[in-house]
Amino acid sequence: MTSLKGKTALVTGGRSGIGFGIATALVERGAKVVITSRDEDKLHKAAAELGEERAIGVAGDAHDPEHRRTAVATAVDRFGSLDLLVNNVGGTERIARRLVDIEVEDYRRTIDKNLVTALTWIQAAWHGWLGEHGGAVVNVSSIAAMLAVPDGTSYGTAKAALNHFTRQMANELAPGVRVNAVAAGTVLTDFTRANVEGREEKVVGSIPLKRLGEPADVGAAVAFLLSEDASWITGHTLVVDGGRLLHNR
Repeated sequence: MTSLKGKTALVTGGRSGIGFGIATALVERGAKVVITSRDEDKLHKAAAELGEERAIGVAGDAHDPEHRRTAVATAVDRFGSLDLLVNNVGGTERIARRLVDIEVEDYRRTIDKNLVTALTWIQAAWHGWLGEHGGAVVNVSSIAAMLAVPDGTSYGTAKAALNHFTRQMANELAPGVRVNAVAAGTVLTDFTRANVEGREEKVVGSIPLKRLGEPADVGAAVAFLLSEDASWITGHTLVVDGGRLLHNR
């Protein structure tokens, strides 16, 4: 298991699902972690589950500049540094629509959630610590970025942009800060459950490793990319999908 002892991480959207799986993996490897979410009560419960000596929750809206500054400052004040950033906030509209039919404002909101938010958190972390001291960033993407599907949504387009954004930021912030991404397949969370229930056999049938992903699968990949074991890796998007993209449909 890669060690992150002595490091402090900030995981946006870390209260549940993939974000909590990532935060858990980082804590297990020795890191101190700040997690964010809008739901203050559930956020503090999640932080308590991670361990009060190793984790703290900072509640707020990911799009709020003051919230971002507070989260970064909390990491530095409470744990002494901010070495690692995980951009996990994202999402899409629930109703699948062809892009020619989508409301433009829905499209803008999806781009904002998945791309612009990642930029603003990197800016906050850069000016708050990373720019002077260095560190590593991982953006949470999706294999939706690599698949064109009927009646899809703007989500895949936004994640494809995030993958290129990862390469661009890696180039700009080197050598002091490494920037990578993970492209997750179907991971069973509250967010994906509605799309999976009742069609588990079909979904699993499209995955060569014959199981749905778990948040811990993504957490382990993120922990690796943030660790010194990945010290010569930057600008890369690591696919974590059980082989789903091998079918390419």
